[in-house]
Amino acid sequence: MNENWRAFLASRPAATGFPPAAVCDLSHLGLIRARGEDAAAFLQGQLTNDTRLLGPERAQLTATCSPKGRMLATLLAFVRDGDLYLQLPAERLEGVLKRLRLFVLRAKVTLGDASDELARLGLAGDFAADVVGGALPPQPFGVAQRHGLTLVRLPGDPLRVEAIGPVDEVTALWREAEAAGAAVAGADWWALLDIRAGVPTVLDATVEAFVPQMANLQLVDGVSFTKGCYTGQEVVARMQYLGKLKRRMRYARVASPARPGDELWAPGSESGQGAGKVVDARPSPGGGSELLAVVETASAAAGGVRLGGPDGPVLEFGPLPYALPDEG
Repeated sequence: MNENWRAFLASRPAATGFPPAAVCDLSHLGLIRARGEDAAAFLQGQLTNDTRLLGPERAQLTATCSPKGRMLATLLAFVRDGDLYLQLPAERLEGVLKRLRLFVLRAKVTLGDASDELARLGLAGDFAADVVGGALPPQPFGVAQRHGLTLVRLPGDPLRVEAIGPVDEVTALWREAEAAGAAVAGADWWALLDIRAGVPTVLDATVEAFVPQMANLQLVDGVSFTKGCYTGQEVVARMQYLGKLKRRMRYARVASPARPGDELWAPGSESGQGAGKVVDARPSPGGGSELLAVVETASAAAGGVRLGGPDGPVLEFGPLPYALPDEG
């Protein structure tokens, strides 16, 4: 972490709870920078989304997959000062960066860890529109620029914005947020908002566990089916057009702690892979955990899906902010 940013964060109140209006340090997320005239073309062959659509006013959710079409990471892609950036959980950065570098070959692109070069914060709450000075894009993954900051609007309720830029500019925005009444929140709070927005996150515990459609990535505009080839594309396309998806990601609550990668059990499940797996889970303000889990469609419909095994707590499924195919 940038030392100036670290020192500023040390001077702020400790993160507490799940406030309705909050500001959050996003240093738990890593940042890969792709620089060079072939950067976009190179990543076009590695990511599920169409990098040709990225620009100063548009970011996108995307993923990188194994040749078997299983996700290795989910990423937020955006452009800043002519460079292309990929944001992902810090625990996934080293492995993804190493893998991407294997495919550079003669492409005119350099890939590097830019996590310490730019500070990042998240804002959540209606106050965010005023704090960013009316520069907020109207749609999720829209991008605006303000006083040296790149502002990305993210999906979900409440209103969410990520700000990326030099430490001084991000520090100034943080102070504006506090002056507007925002409390300091932590990484679990930010991840919980992703869970409620139905946005999947691949972590070390779930690497290669899901094809993109299992985690609803196509439903949050994270997959292009017209862009052409990329690693794993044949499997992803076959699932979209020829396959029958028997597992889908769902939102649920459970009355106990849950963790990414936890296995699910269901009566009558005949799959050797179990009834499902937790994608991400965080403590809920009401107790227990809120989570996203990829679950057998038949098991979810029958009910009685439990965390861990037949004696585990039952998952209480709730609605996602978007409709699942064939389910409304």
